[in-house]
Amino acid sequence: MLDHLTRPSDGWRHARGEPALSDVHGTIAVSHRSRIGRLFAFIGPGYLVATGYMDPGNWATSLAGGSRFGYALLFVALLSNLIAILLQALCSRLGVASGRDLAQACRDSFPRPVSFGLWILAEGAICATDLAEVIGTAIGLNLLFGIPLELGVIITALDVFLILWLQKLGFRVVEAFIVALLAVIGACFFIQIALADPDWGAVIRGFAPTTEIVTNPDMLYLALGILGATVMPHNLYLHSAIVQTRRHDQSESGIREAIRFATWDSTFALMFALTINASILILAAAAFHGNGSGEVADLGKAHELLNPLLGSALAPTLFAIALLCCGLNSTVTATIAGQAVMEGFIRIKLEPWLRRLITRAIAIVPAAAVTIAYGEKGAGTLLIMSQVVLSLQLPFAIVPLVMFTADKRKMGVHVAPRWQSVLAAAASLLIISLNIKLLVDLALG
Repeated sequence: MLDHLTRPSDGWRHARGEPALSDVHGTIAVSHRSRIGRLFAFIGPGYLVATGYMDPGNWATSLAGGSRFGYALLFVALLSNLIAILLQALCSRLGVASGRDLAQACRDSFPRPVSFGLWILAEGAICATDLAEVIGTAIGLNLLFGIPLELGVIITALDVFLILWLQKLGFRVVEAFIVALLAVIGACFFIQIALADPDWGAVIRGFAPTTEIVTNPDMLYLALGILGATVMPHNLYLHSAIVQTRRHDQSESGIREAIRFATWDSTFALMFALTINASILILAAAAFHGNGSGEVADLGKAHELLNPLLGSALAPTLFAIALLCCGLNSTVTATIAGQAVMEGFIRIKLEPWLRRLITRAIAIVPAAAVTIAYGEKGAGTLLIMSQVVLSLQLPFAIVPLVMFTADKRKMGVHVAPRWQSVLAAAASLLIISLNIKLLVDLALG
């Protein structure tokens, strides 16, 4: 095990010469600025993380949940977001205080077979995320430009050139690109919600818990899809890596301040992600639930129905623009998460374009097969299933994170507060219990 530390101990440092994403770590200086300046210097990584919480997979689960169950699953969206905020705060703490990301910490702490198994699971989560991005982006291209889904799936492989271009311009440019697309997505949904004119009383009641979420197997399936799409495993690896891009004061007080600023950054960003995810569910509930549309998990069908239901040709266009922006955003963050996972767990450093082509190829094969065989309906079903897979893989990322940040031998004076560790452990148990309940329901069903 690792020795006690106030900054990273020798146990954490021995591989420091080969950190994940070493080309951008410590490249953004914050120490010389005023307090406000330092706070703004920390803004950015949280929004890259937040992008993963509103990818096309979130759209499918939220659309299906809202169209079938109305506003009832808003509570799940809220709970998932609160869990995400808590866990990302621990990721900030781990990355800033130890100088290790979650993948590196797992490699250093666990026996090689365990670490290798966790790496395989993390790669599986990234492939599931990539699958959602492939399908979502292809549907967005189809809706906006009429490109056939099968061709759109292949075109998504070209996003590697976008990644290369952004990375050459610097990490701050990557963050600015993400924030700009998030602003477009937010504006699109603001207008669509105004057009949908939801029942705001029902919206507020939807944030209250209901036992039906657990007792109704169909609702539980969608709830876990929303949970998996919100608290995504690869985002935990991502945040603990990219938070290290800031070069801050290395004193004890400087590290405490850096943890605090990084936590504020991710918290504000994830609250914005909640408004987007809730907006998707509210839009689906207002436009489709109770209008005889039935369950709408198909993004193309949702686009088709928005015009007659909302009475404006603008609504479906905004829907398609926001979907394409989400796909592009998620592509960037999934690539960086993939680098952190591979470099952190097994110390293999592939060129970003090569790694991206490999993971995208893995995702394109099932996406192309399903879209060719079953069209958009099959793609929508595959989207939701990919998010449930993420939920099943969550404990394998959350449990190590909670263990590391609660261990004073590893974190020293920057160990997570007891209340934070207890809440994170409770969240882990909740997710594990719900996953077991889902597997039992599927086995018996």
